[in-house]
Amino acid sequence: MSSLYIYSYSVIFIIAVLFFAGIRIVRPTHRGLIETFGKYSKFANPGFHWIIPLIQRLYQVNTTEQMVNAEPQVIITNDNLNATVDAQVYFKINTDEENVKNSMYNVNNYQVQIVALARTTLRNIIGTLSLKSANSERGRINTDLLMTLKTETRNWGIDIMRTELKEIDPPKDVQETMNKVVKAENEKIAAIDFATAAETTADGIKRAEIKKAEGIKQAKILAAEGEAQAIKLVNEAADLYFKGNAQLLRKLEAVETALKENAKVIVPAEAELVNVIGELAGVLPLKME
Repeated sequence: MSSLYIYSYSVIFIIAVLFFAGIRIVRPTHRGLIETFGKYSKFANPGFHWIIPLIQRLYQVNTTEQMVNAEPQVIITNDNLNATVDAQVYFKINTDEENVKNSMYNVNNYQVQIVALARTTLRNIIGTLSLKSANSERGRINTDLLMTLKTETRNWGIDIMRTELKEIDPPKDVQETMNKVVKAENEKIAAIDFATAAETTADGIKRAEIKKAEGIKQAKILAAEGEAQAIKLVNEAADLYFKGNAQLLRKLEAVETALKENAKVIVPAEAELVNVIGELAGVLPLKME
């Protein structure tokens, strides 16, 4: 009887060990492939799974977005310069059964393969460009690298999300020369801007001087026109009051000038001149008896 109990407990213990040994938990970030005797037999979604120990095996595949570094490498550009190039590749494995199977069975260690493919593609792309072009066309290099990787990995169950060109570093002496060129270009642009500003200022001053001269000219013209108008009026008055007697007009002008500066004036006794002065002043001359 005791042997029966021992046998029963032994069987229960073995079953329990086998049960717990076969428990597998697939996380939400993974998908699983179950193989039986080395042959694919079942796809495992996230959650609880039980496999037959020693007979079946579950392989988990990460389906989140991952990044691999292509590692810095020296590439000879089209103008025979050695540039140190580094890039990063972002990818993820599609979560459906077919693509998860492809990532396991169509490629051996896809991360290593992506790195090798990215390095080779970068050498092919940058090798056709000059160093200056490679630095100025990073967007195009990223696009070409992305399209090549997508094409080459289409049977791997992998989706290449994006590629990032981290650096394209020229040799140290070339970098120093490039920095000097950039500095010279910036100084040239600054000098051109300064000259343009100075020219604009000088042009403004010139226009202001022209405007000022035109104003002075216009003022003189107006003054001359006024003087001419005054002379015309004087002539008209002379014609009206002193027609045919220019000498008398000159004497009258002399008297007018003298009256401005002197309190006492000696006036010639010519009757015509006295009469004119009296009429202008509103005073009638006395008659001599």
